[in-house]
Amino acid sequence: MAYRNQQHFIDTLEQAGELVRIKTFVDPNLEIAEITDRISKTPGGGKALLFENTGYDFPVLMNAYGSERRMCLALGVKHLDDVAGEIENLFHLLSAPKENIIDKLKVLPKLSQFASWMPKVKSGRGACQEVVMPEPDITKLPVITCWPKDGGPFVTLPVIHTKDPNTHTRNVGMYRMQVFGPRLTGMHWHKHKVSAKHFNEYKKLGKKMPVAVALGGDPVYAYSATAPLPENVDEYMLAGFLRKKKVELVKCITQPEIEVPADADFVIEGYVDPNDDMIWEGPFGDHTGYYSLPDWYPRFHITCITHKKNPVYPATIVGIPPQEDAWLGKATERIFLAPIKMTLVPEIIDMDMPVEGVFHNLVIAQLKKEYPGQGLKVMNAMWGAGQMMFNKILVLADEGARIQDYKSLAQYVFSHMNPATDIYFSQGPMDVLDHSCSKLGFGGKMCIDGTKKMNEELNEAFEFPLLSTQFDKQLVMQQFTEIRDINDALPAIHIPCLIIAVKKNRKRHIRELHQQLCASGIIEGIKMVLYVEHTVNANDLPVALWRFCNNLDPRRDHIPFQQPSRQIPGKTWACMGFDGTIKTKAFDDFERDWPNIIVAADETIASVDAKWEQLGLGAFVPSPSLKFKDQMYGEEAVVGWGNLK
Repeated sequence: MAYRNQQHFIDTLEQAGELVRIKTFVDPNLEIAEITDRISKTPGGGKALLFENTGYDFPVLMNAYGSERRMCLALGVKHLDDVAGEIENLFHLLSAPKENIIDKLKVLPKLSQFASWMPKVKSGRGACQEVVMPEPDITKLPVITCWPKDGGPFVTLPVIHTKDPNTHTRNVGMYRMQVFGPRLTGMHWHKHKVSAKHFNEYKKLGKKMPVAVALGGDPVYAYSATAPLPENVDEYMLAGFLRKKKVELVKCITQPEIEVPADADFVIEGYVDPNDDMIWEGPFGDHTGYYSLPDWYPRFHITCITHKKNPVYPATIVGIPPQEDAWLGKATERIFLAPIKMTLVPEIIDMDMPVEGVFHNLVIAQLKKEYPGQGLKVMNAMWGAGQMMFNKILVLADEGARIQDYKSLAQYVFSHMNPATDIYFSQGPMDVLDHSCSKLGFGGKMCIDGTKKMNEELNEAFEFPLLSTQFDKQLVMQQFTEIRDINDALPAIHIPCLIIAVKKNRKRHIRELHQQLCASGIIEGIKMVLYVEHTVNANDLPVALWRFCNNLDPRRDHIPFQQPSRQIPGKTWACMGFDGTIKTKAFDDFERDWPNIIVAADETIASVDAKWEQLGLGAFVPSPSLKFKDQMYGEEAVVGWGNLK
């Protein structure tokens, strides 16, 4: 379904009971983000929020994509899997043998549909240019400040348009923009992104790079900007396919080389000059749940700001999951399953990206297994597939598993996984936001092959008994006083894995602890131990997994152990440990800064608490940040090592 504009989408949300209008004044500086964080973490993702009283001329729309239902409404489908099914049917029709004239004629309507999805540049101005600011000033827009240690206000839902100066190929991406002044922002594109490649081409030519930023319009624009498309596929073709109607574009006023959607609410035009000095951008509370630390990024000079009459400023926040971006990620997981299956990994049946893995950190793939070693083939194909190259932990299962049922999945994977032979380590490109890597953007990966093994894959030297009935959690904690908590609930449901919270106090501490704990025989039968910070509640499984996945470089931080079994003579028992604790120079020879987790400021929490009854949001929802206050190390975005207690 094609929305006429963002207002049409807002009206649809309201009619569906998916939107709350907030008429009480709420400050874009921290308060909007705090309210949105509370609502987005309620069951089902809460409601979309329209803040109508912001102290600016424009209302702010938040959490518009923040549930499965709203994501489906944005994409015009009943179920997210519907899009993948349509792509798969289209692929089969176009690739099937054409044996006669009737077969060929059947394809013609689809070819016509292709043409109807291609974006079109129309003459004249669009609704997005109904009002032209006499003097462009981005500080006139209600740009939100999300978290207390952010470098400033950030544009968080920008649809950014650039072109290759040689081929004139368009790219539409989404990169945060820190506001530094009325006509200056940062342009936070990572080195792996297409717009960064365009920038490098302009740098070679010594030319200024035209850029345009659209905000609002049909909600599929923002989704398409986040989609992991190949470089040569126009994001507006995907948008046209999703909305079943071509995107109409208009030329910018001061940057006519760039076209933007005619129905956008705001357009910010400008340029990036390769000859400029970079600007120190950040910190920013990012989707990992940690602050991404400041670094040097290009300057974006604003030359014009236009908007439609009565526009709405769209924004989002990211932080400790779950947040609105989880549903954008879920849409990508479902939509791009079909292309991955059809072009790269035909044996893939399904995939899942748990929210605790914040997209790249943890991916589960289910395959139809037909021969030994097939998991390794899938592993290599997945890590070579576009943005899947950033994946840190890949878990493989086969047809016997139910991968969306995490309890059942874990039982299946652990029952078929030998930690000595079925965990594979590699290294390669990583997300620039992954703070656990010893080097920026380069680190370790692992694959856990939890598929049912064929004879050729088995090693009969190993056997795994059930966890000893003598296992005593309190006894272990008395024997190893640095252990502050143990989650022993998983072995009780036939998942041989422990999560242990440790107060690390010396070099090689976790490595030595794991060796001693395994050698004691107390945990014989356990296949994996995940070590987390002593501040983490090991029995809060979602939080413990989120912290663990973020803080782990699998290749560097794994600790193998194997010894003759005490319970099964002649057999070997193996247990793999993983150090998911904070890394420091003193204890780990870690040279990079380590970021803090993201929580709201006490004064912001108190301010929102005081006005909650006026907001019309129903029963009081306490700040999610309260749960994480005691997991912080000091108050700054960068962890102060003096605060490690």
